[in-house]
Amino acid sequence: MAKVVKIIPVKPADVVEGVPKKIKKRVCAYCRVSTDSEEQKESYENQLNHYTRYIQSNPDWEFVDIYADEGISGTNTKNRTEFKRMIQDAREGKIDLILTKSISRFSRNTMDLLKYVRELRSKGIAVLFEKENINTLDSAGEVFLTIFSSIAQDESRNISENSRWGIVKGFQNGKVFCNTTRFLGYDKDEDGELIINEEEAKIVRRIYQEYLEGKSYQAIANGLEADGIKTATGNTKWWDSTITGILTNEKYYGALLQQKTITVDFLTHKRVKNIGQERQFFIEENHEPIISKEIFDKVQKEKERRALLKGNVKGERKKYSSKYAFSGKVYCSKCGNTHKRRTWNSNNTSRKVVWQCKTYINEGKDACNAKAVDEQVLQDAFVRVFNRMKADKDGFIETLHDNIEKVLAKRAGATAIQDIESKMEQLKSDLRGLVQLQVRGQIDEEVYNEEQSRMSQELDELRKRRLELDKEQHGKEQYKQRVQEIIQTIQSKQGLLEKFDDDIFNALVEKIEVLSPAHFVFILKSGMKVEETF
Repeated sequence: MAKVVKIIPVKPADVVEGVPKKIKKRVCAYCRVSTDSEEQKESYENQLNHYTRYIQSNPDWEFVDIYADEGISGTNTKNRTEFKRMIQDAREGKIDLILTKSISRFSRNTMDLLKYVRELRSKGIAVLFEKENINTLDSAGEVFLTIFSSIAQDESRNISENSRWGIVKGFQNGKVFCNTTRFLGYDKDEDGELIINEEEAKIVRRIYQEYLEGKSYQAIANGLEADGIKTATGNTKWWDSTITGILTNEKYYGALLQQKTITVDFLTHKRVKNIGQERQFFIEENHEPIISKEIFDKVQKEKERRALLKGNVKGERKKYSSKYAFSGKVYCSKCGNTHKRRTWNSNNTSRKVVWQCKTYINEGKDACNAKAVDEQVLQDAFVRVFNRMKADKDGFIETLHDNIEKVLAKRAGATAIQDIESKMEQLKSDLRGLVQLQVRGQIDEEVYNEEQSRMSQELDELRKRRLELDKEQHGKEQYKQRVQEIIQTIQSKQGLLEKFDDDIFNALVEKIEVLSPAHFVFILKSGMKVEETF
C-alpha cells in the first residue's frame, strides 16, 4: 500500500500556545581608528554609519549601541574607554552579539584578545570578526583567533618599528620632534619649528637668574607659587623636579637633543630614559635661545658644585645617593655579604673608621669570622690601583679596547636578525594559507591541527630567538659604553692621584672583594679585576 505524506505548514509563533516568542538578539558594534588624520576620521565615521544601518536593518536584531574609540592604539586596552564600557555592558547582560571589522580593530595584543573573547564566550556572548569571518562561539573560533591575532600582533610590532624608523630618519635630517604643550617657553610655528613664547620665556629667565643668585629648587618653586604663576600645563603647583628639568634643558640655549627617551615595549608603549641604548641626535643652533649658552653653562657648574657638597657626583641628582663612596660596594669574600661602615672609639681620644661584614655584625663571628677593614687602607689601595693604571695608561686602554672588540665580535650581525625575520614572515604566510584551506574544507582536520601546532611552535621559537639577539646586542652596547666611560675618566685626570677621589672611584669601580684586611680585588665596571695587596 502506497504511503501518503501530508505536509502541515508551520504556524506563526504568535498563535502557537506554549512556545515562547522569538527573542531578538541584542547587537552592538565596536569600531576603532588609531590616528587622528582626516583620512582615518572619515573611515571612523563610515564605520559608525555602516554598523548603525546594518544592525537596525536586521529584524531579528535589537540595536544596543556603537562603541567607538578614536585616535587610540589597539595594542592594549588601557586608554580605550569605549572598549571598556562595552565590556562592562556585556558583563551586565546588555549584549548578545558584538560586531567588529577585524581582529586588529578589536585588539593587536594576543593575550588581551583571548582574555576578553573567552570571558564573553563564557557568558554566551559572541564576537563576529567580519574580515576573518570568525564567530567566537563556533568550535574552531579560538584556533583561528590565536593564529590571526598572533599575526596581527606581529604586524603591530612591524608598524611600530617602521614608525620608529621614520622618526629616527627625521632626527638625522634635523626635523624637530618636540611637544610644546608641556614645554615652558616655546610654541611651534606652522612649519613645526620652535618659536619663543615671550610671556613664558620671562618665567624661564627668572628661574635661571634666581638659581644663580643662590636659591634652591624648592625656594624657586615656592616663589613662583606665591606669585600665582602657572606651569606649562596650567597647574598652580610647582615641584622642585620641574625646576631641575628646566635648568638642565638644552633647548633653552637654542640646542636640541632628540631621542631622550625610547619605547621598549610596542604593546604597552612603555618608555624609558635613553642612557645609551640607542643613538641620540644633537642639533646646535636649532632655534632662537631664551638664555645664553654662557648662562646655561654657569648653571650646570653651579649644579655640580652643590651636588658635590651633598656627596653626589657631578650634577646627576641622586645618582650616587649613598653618603659614603664605599656603601654597597665592599663585599666579604667569605660569606658574600656587604660591609657596613662603623666608627671605633679608643679611650675617647681617637677614632678609627672601618668597614665590617654585616654577617659578622648581625650574627657573630661563628657565622663569619672576617676581620674589619680600615677605611683609610681601602682608600689608599684604590689610589695605588688608579695610579698603576694611569702610569701604564696606553697599555691599559689598549687592553680595554681589545676587550670591547672581543665582546662585539661575538655579537650576532644584522644578517642573523634578517634571516630570523624572513623565516617569521614566511611562517606567517604559510599559516594564513593553512587557515584558508581549513575554512574551505580542503584539508584533513588532523593534518591541519598537526601543521598548525608545528608552525605556531616554530614561530614562537623564532620570536624568542629574536628577543634574545636584541637583548644580547643591547647588553654589549652597554658594556661598550661602560668601558668608554672608564677610558674617559682615566684620560681626563691630569697626573697621578695624591688622595682618594670619590668621583673617580664611583666612575671606575663596580665592587671590591675583601680577601683580608690588606688584600683586595677591585672589580671595574668593565668586569676587569685588579688585585691590590698591602
